[in-house]
Amino acid sequence: MNADALKFNPALLNTEVNSFVIDSRETQADAVFFALSQPDYKNNCFNGDFEDAHKYIPSAFEKGAIACVARPDRFEEHKAVLEQFKDRLIFVTDAILALQKLAHGIYLEWNKPVVAITGSAGKTTAKELTAHVLRAGGCKVLSNIKNYNNGLGHPLTVLNLAKDKSFDMAVLEMGMSTSNNEIARLCRITPPDVAVALNVLPVHVEHLGSIENVAKAKAELIEGMKPGGVAILNADDFRVLAMRKLHKGNTITYGIERKADVSASDIEMARFGETRFTLCTPQGKAEVSMQLSGRHNVLNALAAAAVGFCFEMSAPEIAAALRLIAPPPQRGEVLHFAEDFTIINDAYNSNPAALLGMVKTLVDSGRQDAKRLIVVAGEMLELGKNEREIHQTTGEQIAASGIDFLIGVRGLARDMTKSAKNAGLRETRFFDNSTEAGEFLANEVKSGDLVLVKGSRGVRTENVIEKLLEKFEISEK
Repeated sequence: MNADALKFNPALLNTEVNSFVIDSRETQADAVFFALSQPDYKNNCFNGDFEDAHKYIPSAFEKGAIACVARPDRFEEHKAVLEQFKDRLIFVTDAILALQKLAHGIYLEWNKPVVAITGSAGKTTAKELTAHVLRAGGCKVLSNIKNYNNGLGHPLTVLNLAKDKSFDMAVLEMGMSTSNNEIARLCRITPPDVAVALNVLPVHVEHLGSIENVAKAKAELIEGMKPGGVAILNADDFRVLAMRKLHKGNTITYGIERKADVSASDIEMARFGETRFTLCTPQGKAEVSMQLSGRHNVLNALAAAAVGFCFEMSAPEIAAALRLIAPPPQRGEVLHFAEDFTIINDAYNSNPAALLGMVKTLVDSGRQDAKRLIVVAGEMLELGKNEREIHQTTGEQIAASGIDFLIGVRGLARDMTKSAKNAGLRETRFFDNSTEAGEFLANEVKSGDLVLVKGSRGVRTENVIEKLLEKFEISEK
């Protein structure tokens, strides 16, 4: 923030701040409220129309804010209401950029290692696993809450360092959805010491045009590292592995299918919600048993293990940490119901590779014991001009997987269910929204069923889970 931004009241420079917020409802005593408006969002490449938060400045002060960040032009528009607060306003030309610059300044003052993670799928799970492993190794770790991985969530996470500088390191996921160099911008706030690239999948192709452009956007993480930083790359994804050419520092690879520095052997899906494998690192091996299912989660665990190895943790130490991890909410969360059916809540997000990967996990882990395998699949968003064909192809692949019942939710999921039925899957249904799908499933589900619920964020397939929870109780076993 420019010094002249404080020209109305320099005394604000000497005021102790407790927190920084962009939602006036979260304002507490001694907080600074950033009043965002459409020009800020547009300047920083956020899609959509956004409310002008300047009208909430009086509310923020009522809740105890010591200052609010505002745009001069918006102040003039709301002058009749805001004039009384003039000496407690900090004027900037771009509130989001000011938030990011402030976060960068706090980061520079803190000056400790940053682990940054990106990928088309699995970022949040890999971030949680990595932070958990490092905490088990004795480090105090700052990490994003939920998926605060964009130009607003990232700086808000970093600003936690302003009130607690005792963190030993930060593990931060970095996301993108457009061609506007979003990851590069995040790297300028906190240049990574360790950069983890998980995968490149056809996600956000609607905005980026091609999977090659997705790869370029993800590669900004490797290009944005500190000099001498360590790149941790998925050897099983050739687009990710190609990123090793983008930096001159050390590279640690991980993988299952291809030779890698950190790998897994003897993978066994014991039952849904439990996976066992042998962790192999350059310094030794250890047996892992973790409460996550699927090869994709083995890869996420290997990414976390590679970070642990980078910070000199041994294979047994990493394995011990992984044994204690539980899946984040809505990301492979296993819910056992008292009526003897099981739901895999993976409702947070979806794309073709992630959906098919979870379907494969469902079949591999559940075919022997489950009476029926049911997939509730929401429409997959931001797939670009071939989205209809992608849904149709995905439906065909689901039909060939060995499941018993496919329930499609919203929009193009209709094409997915039609395609699956045409490919030979006997039981299919389609619903226009997740509430209707949930009501149907609550009446259809039977003892012995194993059900996967997955969908893109905008489809809100978590409503399916909520309908089940309204009718049935979770098992206490």
